[in-house]
Amino acid sequence: MSPSPASSSSSPSRSARRSDRGKPLKSRPNPLDQAGITYIDYKDTDLLRKFISDRGKIRSRRVTRVTVRQQRQLAKAIKNAREMALLPPASR
Repeated sequence: MSPSPASSSSSPSRSARRSDRGKPLKSRPNPLDQAGITYIDYKDTDLLRKFISDRGKIRSRRVTRVTVRQQRQLAKAIKNAREMALLPPASR
């Protein structure tokens, strides 16, 4: 017995999302490269705050559009700044 067509079809929003997977993302510039920043300093809290959510969590690469290396440097700098009490700890 085959499943009914109504139960196997997914909602329109899901199918729309699936069709978007093959399309390339809109290219957004890397904010650090655009500003000419090569070294990420833990004391530069104004810069680090741009990469932290309102809940105090480090934003993902997908959101910030930084490279893998820059993301690691950002995470290290943010954690160091939290340890030095320059930034508040992440809230839960």
